[in-house]
Parts: sequence; structure tokens; C-alpha cells
Amino acid sequence: MSQGVLRMPRLSDSMSEATIVSWLKQPGEPFLRGEPLLEVETDKATVVYEAEEDGLLAEILVSEGGTATLGEPIARLGGADGDQERTETARPVAASSAKPTTTIDFRTAVREALDEELAADDRVIFFGEDVAVAGGVFAVTTGLYEKYGRERVFDTPISELALAGAAFGAAISGLRPVIEIMFGDFLTLAMDSLVNQSTKYWYLTGEQVPVPLVIRSVVGAGGRFGAIHSQMPVSWFMGVPGLKIVSPATPGDAKGLLRSAIRDDNPVLFFEHKRLYGVVGEVDGDLVPIGVARVAREGTDVTIVSAMNGVHEAMKAAEILFADGIVAEVIDLRTLRPLDIPTILTSVAKTNRIVVVEEGPLTGGWAGEVIARVTEEGLGDLDDAWRIATANSPVPYSPPLEDSFLPSAERIASEIRARRR
Repeated sequence: MSQGVLRMPRLSDSMSEATIVSWLKQPGEPFLRGEPLLEVETDKATVVYEAEEDGLLAEILVSEGGTATLGEPIARLGGADGDQERTETARPVAASSAKPTTTIDFRTAVREALDEELAADDRVIFFGEDVAVAGGVFAVTTGLYEKYGRERVFDTPISELALAGAAFGAAISGLRPVIEIMFGDFLTLAMDSLVNQSTKYWYLTGEQVPVPLVIRSVVGAGGRFGAIHSQMPVSWFMGVPGLKIVSPATPGDAKGLLRSAIRDDNPVLFFEHKRLYGVVGEVDGDLVPIGVARVAREGTDVTIVSAMNGVHEAMKAAEILFADGIVAEVIDLRTLRPLDIPTILTSVAKTNRIVVVEEGPLTGGWAGEVIARVTEEGLGDLDDAWRIATANSPVPYSPPLEDSFLPSAERIASEIRARRR
């Protein structure tokens, strides 16, 4: 097989060179499209670069700790199509007229949702840090800038407060802005505009002026990004009236919920867990209603409630428990504000036990809100109720510590076994 070349990709609009932190594949190892290939430290952040197509890592040209300029060859690759060279060129955006059902990854589902809504409504605009020319730090928005132009898809300075303020102004002026706050940890910098202006304006104008804006943001731990780039900021916003919080776990929901969020007349926080971008699933392209949970697995013995990556850990835990004769029901909340309490109560009436799995600190988390609502409205059906969350401490950077910090399938299964005795 002849070899192609992987060149140092453009991972921010201002980078001229970058340092390779670690290779996540070794020579001779194959990889699939969307799989992490290497960690790169740019002038702005440490970024995980993911494969843009299937291939094989043939030879590493720049070793860990080495620096390469933009476009410089960093590895030789073997691919299914032989000689094709890998560059930083963006992948084409999927056509809006997709087949009724396709199998794609989470990242592509988000891109397709943005593409289709931009195509369907000229009022939709999309902007943020490195989302246009570079296609996003996680390569989610590649091709949109080339397709829709700088008037509708554009990069901005590094100012989260300015981003949120511009989105608010655009929304009340008749546009439907979608912005990206690169990491959810930086939403604190946008709090004033989002919490004190965007979420209250419809109320303050006597329900006359809607604020149709969406904030996309990457959240969650497990990617070795350290304490300041791995947080789960849901609890910071749970008590804000006028705000919706969407948290998909599957590609189908990522696409369907993002399309619904863009069409909503209220401010929506749309959280994308960084560990889900490579997850593959079926997508039919239909709108998914905000505020409706999904029963991901039916069961009779215990109800496991979670969101985002926690749903996948819950599903794995259910498989482990099934081998022990415990049949767990798994509920994917899909939306954290508003919560679909009726779906949870229906499940608890059947199982009489509920455990809520949250990636986030135990104190003040959304899991406590779920338990409180179920206790208030379904106490007569409850035999047991508890939460599985993270410790009240920052997210560790050390891989073994980070893994043990998160609510794993093994921990979920172990706690359920222990409480069933």
C-alpha cells in the first residue's frame, strides 16, 4: 500500500506552529474516521485531533514533544484509497437532503443539524472562536464557512462575554444566532449577558420579544484536559428561569435536539460531551422535542436515570447487572431543564427504586433535583433512592485518577448490587 501524509492541521486561526503532546496511535495501528490520533498543543489550547477518514498510521515523523509548523508533514499514513494525502482541508458538509436513516457519528450529526438549519432559514447565523476557518477545535463545524460564507459563519475574538452579548443583540433584532463557547468551563465569562439579559428579556418585554439563541458548548471529563477544561457546568444554570438545557447522548438526539433548539424562541444551552463525538448511531433527521426523556432500556428492578455520557455508562451497567439477574431500566433525560418527571415517575412506579447518575459534584447537582421531585411526587412508589456523582473536588488530570473520579459502569453496578441485598 502506498502512503499518504498527515500534515500539521490548522487548529486555530492564529496558529503558525504547534507541539505534539502525545500520539494516541502507534505505527502499524489502523484507525477509523473520528478516532483520536494525537494531542496537539496550539497557541490557544491542547486539542485532540481526530482522524478525518479511515486509515493506518505507517510512520511518525514528528515525535512527542516535537514542534511542527502549519502544513508540515508529521506522519505517513496508509489509507483505504492508497495515495490520497491528508491535509487540513475541511471535509465537505453533508447535504441537507440526507437519507431518511443514516449511521453517522455524534460530531457529524451536530454538523448536519447546523447545516440544515442554516440552509432552511436565512436568519440563522453561527459564530464563535475558531468555528469558521479552522472548523472548530474538535473538528465539528468543518465546511460550514466555505458553504455559507463569512456573513453567516464567522470567527470572533476570544471574549465569551462579547459572544453572548452579540448573540443576545442579534436575537432580539430578528436573527436566530447559534454561538459556540469552546469549553463549558468558560461559560462563567458569559454569565451576565446570558443570565441577566437573554433569559429575562421575554419576561421584561411583557412576552413581546423572544430571544431565539443557542449556545453550543463542549463539556465533561475523561479526555485528560485537566481541571479547567473538564467541568460539567449544568448545576450553574439549573436555577435560571427562562433557560433550557439540552444534553444529548446519541447522534440521533444530537441532530434532532439541536435542530429543535435552533427553532426554539427561548435561550438554549446545548451541551456536547467531548467523549461522545466519536460515538456512532442511527439518525433519521427528525426533530426531537425538548423536554421529553427517552427510555433507553426497559427493566423491572431498578431505574437508572442519567444524561450525556452517563447514559452509556448506565447501559453498560445494565448489561453487567443483567448477568446477575437484575433487570435495570435506563432513562436518558436528553433535557435537563425542563426535566421530564412524568417519564421518570412512570418508571419508578414499576421498579420502586431509582438511582440518578450525574457526572458532576454531588453537592448542588441536578441529580438532587431529580431525587427531590420524585420523592415529592412519587413517594408512595419508592423503596430506595440515591445518587451516584463525582466527588466535591476538581477533576484530576492524571488518567488513573480521572477514570476513578468518574461514575463508571462498574461503580453503578456495584452500588446497585449492594443496595439490593
